[in-house]
Amino acid sequence: MGGASKNSRTTVTTHKFMCPCGGEVIMKTLFESGKLKNVAECGKCKRTERRPKDFK
Repeated sequence: MGGASKNSRTTVTTHKFMCPCGGEVIMKTLFESGKLKNVAECGKCKRTERRPKDFK
């Protein structure tokens, strides 16, 4: 019964989202009017969207 735990067997993958301009999309957390807000921003053209997949 001594196998590896379920969490240690899962593989971790990170998605790299790309903007149509060729820049990489990164997530940022902003604090506006008393609330935390997550936004996705392109590092090259500074375009911001709500989610990384909205850049398509």
